Amino acid sequence: MKKVVILISLLSLFSCEDKPVLLPQVDHTILAKIKDHSPIYMFFKTDEKDTLVDVNRRNSISSTNWVFNIDKRLPLRLVVPEVIKLQAKKEGSAHKSAASENYFSYSDSIQKQLAFIPFTKLTFTLEQPKYGVNIYFAKNSTVFVNEIEVKKEDLKTYLSHLPSDKPLKFNYCFDKNSSYGSFVKELVFAKTNGLQVESVFVY
Repeated sequence: MKKVVILISLLSLFSCEDKPVLLPQVDHTILAKIKDHSPIYMFFKTDEKDTLVDVNRRNSISSTNWVFNIDKRLPLRLVVPEVIKLQAKKEGSAHKSAASENYFSYSDSIQKQLAFIPFTKLTFTLEQPKYGVNIYFAKNSTVFVNEIEVKKEDLKTYLSHLPSDKPLKFNYCFDKNSSYGSFVKELVFAKTNGLQVESVFVY
């Protein structure tokens, strides 16, 4: 599949330096346009031993929608802590608008356009959940529900038939070394299949 490289112009931020962000590619658009937004960038970097994340949020205005442009190669163990910090920063701002939202950007591989998925109310936790139904997306795209393998196309039906005498809490869990790109694909999958994602656990 042809890689789509989004070149982000950072002339006012990085002394006439352009940096590339490889966005996740998904075959479905949740949202195609967003008005009144501020961009946040997470760049992929490496040194001699490790993968690093380079975060730029200098243009983030708390009263606007925030669009997170994150390199798909970054592992969740680096991305999620930064997302948590930025969510808290925005929520704690006196200038935050109640109507503002947070979005992840990605590339629609079919329509060949930029797309967005909201995650304003999504909570991220860097540990294994203590209770609830754990829906675990493994690095190889296999899905397990409380350690039982379930086909992705059957996931919604399987969850709806779980026996319980009270409302179930569903935890969407990911390997901390999974790529951000694979995470966005699963998030779009859940959204397009009517699955309500509220809690994400990365461990």
